[in-house]
Order: sequence, then structure tokens, then C-alpha cells
Amino acid sequence: MTAEIYRDTWGIPHLRAGSANGLARAQGRITAVDRAWQLEVERHRFQGTSAAFLGAEAVGWDRFARQARLGDTARRCFETLAERDPETAAWIVAYVDGVNDGLAEGAARAPEFAASGLAPGRWEPWSPLGVWLGTHILFAGFPAKLWREEVVRRLGADAVGLFAMDGPGTAGSNGWLVSGERTATGQAVIAGDPHRFIEDPGVYQQIRLSCPEFDVVGIAVPGVPGIAHFAHTGTVAWAITNAMADYQDLYRERLRLADGRDGGVVEALDPDGVWRAAARHMERVEVAGGESVEVEVIETARGPVVIGGVGAEESISLRCPPRVTGDLGFGALLPLLRARRVADVDRAFDAWAEPVNVVQAADTEGGLLHRVAGRVPVRHAANRTRVVPAWEAGHEWTGWHATPYGPVEDGVAVMANQRGVAAPLGVEFSPPHRAARIRQLLDAGDTWSAGDMPAIHMDTHLGSAAALLDRLAALELSGPAAELRDRLLRWNRHMDADSATAAVFAEVRGAVVRRLAAHPALAVLAEPPAHPAVFLPWLALTPRVAFALENLLTERELYGIDRDAVVRASVEEVAARPASGTWGDTHRLAPWRALTGTAYDEPALSGDNDCVLSTSSVPGLTDLSARGPAARYVWDLADRDNSLWVVPFGADGVPGAAHHRDQLPLWLAGDLVPVTTDWNALTKESHDD
Repeated sequence: MTAEIYRDTWGIPHLRAGSANGLARAQGRITAVDRAWQLEVERHRFQGTSAAFLGAEAVGWDRFARQARLGDTARRCFETLAERDPETAAWIVAYVDGVNDGLAEGAARAPEFAASGLAPGRWEPWSPLGVWLGTHILFAGFPAKLWREEVVRRLGADAVGLFAMDGPGTAGSNGWLVSGERTATGQAVIAGDPHRFIEDPGVYQQIRLSCPEFDVVGIAVPGVPGIAHFAHTGTVAWAITNAMADYQDLYRERLRLADGRDGGVVEALDPDGVWRAAARHMERVEVAGGESVEVEVIETARGPVVIGGVGAEESISLRCPPRVTGDLGFGALLPLLRARRVADVDRAFDAWAEPVNVVQAADTEGGLLHRVAGRVPVRHAANRTRVVPAWEAGHEWTGWHATPYGPVEDGVAVMANQRGVAAPLGVEFSPPHRAARIRQLLDAGDTWSAGDMPAIHMDTHLGSAAALLDRLAALELSGPAAELRDRLLRWNRHMDADSATAAVFAEVRGAVVRRLAAHPALAVLAEPPAHPAVFLPWLALTPRVAFALENLLTERELYGIDRDAVVRASVEEVAARPASGTWGDTHRLAPWRALTGTAYDEPALSGDNDCVLSTSSVPGLTDLSARGPAARYVWDLADRDNSLWVVPFGADGVPGAAHHRDQLPLWLAGDLVPVTTDWNALTKESHDD
């Protein structure tokens, strides 16, 4: 059977083929036609070659990608997969063949190629694995260990908890499962929204994959075959959120030249006291409009050196599971597509590696699943929180943690990156506000349907506002400051785009953050260490204060800082200004684009960091939102055609195309697109020979 390509009203591709491999080829080809620019940017990013057409701003990432050996790790993982699971390897190759078949047609549609001077290249069998690595290598936030080192050095070990991510501002995802005992149909509903950087084109691709073995609708990652994260097969559905597990380690290395000469053999000091040779070579990053940059690539027995190098004051290596095991978990992808019941999904995710996720699944026979999937090493507790010395014994990996399973209590399970089922595997988790609010909303109703779920997606109640408002309530103020305080205390604590009081709250909050960050007690952290630029977002003081504001305001004592005085001065500062507008005037969408081109008047947004509608900003720095719901989904186990989905922009990655931004109004309003599975209701586009 020749692969058939259909599209629904929203341009979402529905693919049908006579075999899994034929379907993979069709998926690769249609993705290349729709998103050639996005695919090529991601391929160049994991290879560390993006500066060759994006310019000097991309050098920092390219340097990291080379030093972290992302491309080589992807190649190794594919070679291991080909040995252990040749069926999946052949399926991935079919996808890559489809990408290569479609790139020229896709590049002809995408104006960015001409604008940047980039010609479409050729994908290798391991390119999808490289895209996955490049997308997720920083997902677990290992640079937070660099921040903790600075906090300990400047303020002492007791201060680390003050800046924990159990405070506002951390990004993650929402997901909830409602079992059949709590729904109108007697069948389960799964809903949620992954929170990622909002990119244009979007990081998720709505798609349907159908062949004699399976018929699956879901949200895929462009450049990767199958549907890993969010899918509905008709009889079973699943979804994930980030488990906030800690599975990547940083080691402080001692390096030397064996013969004392530059260009000689590099040695690293191992825990047994022996200096052993480390792999070393040089690479060159080409830079559009500038001089090329030489990059030293070193790998010790721990892993690739991502900070420093020979002669540097400090050198740090990165150890992560795929580099150690040669396994990225892609062996789970085909079994997931073939899943019919929760037990099948459970077995498939046993093979998962990275990133570590919390999985929820339900099937039409009443089966439910709430578990962690991924590989987390067993090692010393210090590895999980700090940069550890490579030359000291006791920091080795000694095995893998068992899979934690969680309950479905009272017919409901909620996952929002909070400390929960994955608690034994992590260090810092998102604050409980989103999870608690979702649970509160679900507990308020006895019977739920798929159509009820979008209202939960869009809830704007800000639970973390209490820390600031409670302190504000206790202050003695007069004049305009007292009036502003009283106004805030009457506020319903909803961060709605049209709310003027939400805007005032955000102004006061931002002023508090800036004043705390400027206080001498904390300002010692203002100067980041001389680490590569790719790590600086984790080391900037103002965002760290913003994300930890709840902790900083509620801790019993804070290095002698008079927090009442800080809050009072902030309220007086805002009260003295002319009246502000609404929250949506400054809280606007700010998507990332690899190449600035078409200018859009991006919309106002409701929500905030700790709302269920998590449209994250950085209080004290900017109200713009670069991170938020990268997709929304509702999976109905009673009838797949009652399921719903939406992405921030559209199915087509080409600026100006009919389906490039047609879902944006729905995404803003909280509306979702109906899932259509009737082939007669779709438009047949072409055959893929």
C-alpha cells in the first residue's frame, strides 16, 4: 500500500500506510515538507554547526554541543539500538529516508533558507536521536548545581534551600487523570499541557499515524519518529510531565598535560589516585559573518568536559545516562504505538531513558497507570546537589533506581512537577500550587467530561501570591500606599490579562524582587562565575530571587534583611507612579525564533508562573512570557473523536501559510481543536511513493 496523506480542517496530517516502516517514511517526509527549517535548525544545533548560518549568537550553544558530544552520543546510541533492536533501527532509518525525501520541497516553501543562505543538508540514521538529545540535554537542569556551588561559596550551605525551585517561577507541565468512576461516560479522561519554551514553529506536532498494526493520534516531536509523550490509540491513552528527577552529574576534574607540552596527551586524576589519559581533540565552529572558533573537546572517565579544559582554573565534566549506556530509550517508541492496554504502555516505558517523566495512562477496560519512566543512577547524595570531585572515591554510579509507582486516589491523579511519585529521584520540585489547584477544581465536581477540561487548563488563580499579600497585610501604611494595599487585599488573585489589579500586583512583586536582589546580603551573588554563556540563565541573581520569592518572604530570618521595609518601599514606589494598565499590556507572548524575520504583534496573555495557566515570566526582569503551554490535550477513552488538542500556532511551520498561526486564537481563548478520525471527513492530499 502506498502511503496516503490526509489533512483535517486545521492542516493536521493524518497518514496511512501498509506497514510501520512505510508510515515512518511518510511521517518523516510530511514533517520535512511542513517544517524543513525547524528540522534543519535542530539538526545543526545538536551537531554544533548552527553558528554557520545563525551567526555569533549561536556560538555558545555550538561550543557546548561539541564539548558535550551530543552528535557522537546520538551516533553511539543508534549503533547500540541497531545491534539490540534492528526492527526499531530500521523504522528510524525509514523516517530519516522520508525526511531526506521531503527536505528539498520543504526548503523551497520556507523563506528562512534563502534569508540565512542555508541549503538543506542530509540526515543520518542517528539524526532523530541527536534532535532528541539536543532538545532535552538541559531539561533536567544540571546547571543548577553550578548555582548551588556559588550560593555555598558566597552565603554558606544553609542558604541553598532558600533558592530551591520549590518556589515560584519554575516551569513544568500539568497533567491529570480522571478515572471512569468520576466521568459522565464511565470511561477515563486524561488532560494536561506541557510547559516549554514557546517556539515558532512549535515544539510539538499534531499528527495521526495509521497502518494495519496501529492507528494512533498524538503530539509528536518534529524530527523524531512515532509519538512518545502524548497519544491515544483508541483503546489506551497516555501523557507525561517532567518528573523533576536528578540524573545528570557534574564532576570537578584535575587535568594535566602528560608531557608538559601543549598538544600532548591530556590526563585526568581518577579516584584511585592514578592519572589516566583522557580523550582529546580539537574542532572548529564556523561562524556566519565572523571568524571561526576553535573548540577543545576532552572526555574523561566521568564524561565530556563542558567547562574549562587544559590550563583552565576550573574544569567540570558532565555525566549523563545516554553517554554512559549508549541507550536513549528509543526502543520504547514502536511498542508504544502498538499498545492496546495500560499494561502495554507500562512495559514499553520500562525501556525509557531520558528525560525522566511521570506517566499517566488509562484504557477502555478500566486500567490506570501512574508511574515514573526513565533512568536515574544510584550514587552518593552529594552528586545530586553539588559539583563533586572526580578524584575522590564514593561518587561513582552503582546502579539504577527502581521505578516508582503512584496511586490514583479517589479516581483522580494529578501531576504538575510537584514533590510526589518521583520524590525519591529528585532534589528540587515545582511548588505545589498548580497541583493543589487542579485537585481542588476536580474535587469540586462529581462528574466530569472531556469538554469540561479546557476550563481547568485556563485557570488563572495565583496560589503563590499569598506570601507577598500576607506580608503586605501586616504593614502600617498611609495615603496612596495604603489604598494600593487595600486594593490588592480585595483582589481575587486571578492573573487575568484584562485585570488592572493583577498588573499592580506584578509591579509590586517585581519591585520587591529587584530590591531583594540589590540588597548587599544577596548582591554578593550578582556577579556570576566565569562559566560558558549557555549556563548563565541558571546563574543570574534576579531570576533566582524571583523564582525563590515565596521562600525568601516566608523564611523566619533572611540574613538580616528587613523584608517588611522592602515590601513597604516597593508598595510606595508603585503607588507613586501613574496608574498602570492591565496585566496583558505587559504580559505578552514572546516566542523564540531561530531567525528573526516576519514581525508579529504578539498577543496579551492571562496566567502566570504558578497558575494552572502557566505563562511564565521573570518577575523583576520582564513580564514577557517565553514559556507556557506548548500544547494542550484532552484524551477521552469513551470515544477518541471526543478528544481535543491545540498548539500555540499551527500545523504548518512556514510563515504566511494558511495553517501557520490559525490555532493561535483558539490557544489564547482556551478552545481546542476536535480530534477527527473519520477518513471520509479528511481531505486527501497526495500519495507518498
